[in-house]
Amino acid sequence: MKKEIIIAGFGGQGVLSMGKILAYSGLMEDKEVTWMPAYGPEQRGGTANVTVIVSDTRISSPILSKYDIAIVLNQPSLEKFEPKLKPGGILIYDSYGIINPPQRKDITIYKIDAMDKAAEMKNGKVFNMIVLGGLLKVAPVVGSGGVEKALYKTLPERHHNLIPLNMQALEEGGKIIEEVK
Repeated sequence: MKKEIIIAGFGGQGVLSMGKILAYSGLMEDKEVTWMPAYGPEQRGGTANVTVIVSDTRISSPILSKYDIAIVLNQPSLEKFEPKLKPGGILIYDSYGIINPPQRKDITIYKIDAMDKAAEMKNGKVFNMIVLGGLLKVAPVVGSGGVEKALYKTLPERHHNLIPLNMQALEEGGKIIEEVK
């Protein structure tokens, strides 16, 4: 198993954190991983994306031009990365930031209303964990046990009390993702 994933959106949406947690989750499960962030000059509000590769075998290069999975959280990211998905790939988007939804017929498209669910949970900071939960439902590249271990590794100790909330958000994301026909 090898999945080449791009996660893209605005700074402040937790794009880089989501990628980091996904990469650490792979490490916790003894997989080979790469994590390569890219962001504009403004960390909040500018565009940000991260490439994550999770594999059972060695990874030859972290540089990708085509992806198996794209998670896009705003319109500019959709326009940039939808054409770079491999045929048969998976595209996940949050409808909150997308005006013109994806149109390709040779990929599987999923919508996740993560922004609405985060508001319902009364915590906007779990948005990225809801999206990650959706990803892991449709493409289980890592398990929830690996994610929980990764949260303990990536979050400062003073925030470890938030891990149960994050795990709940992960679970909720799996429940609300839906395929677009």
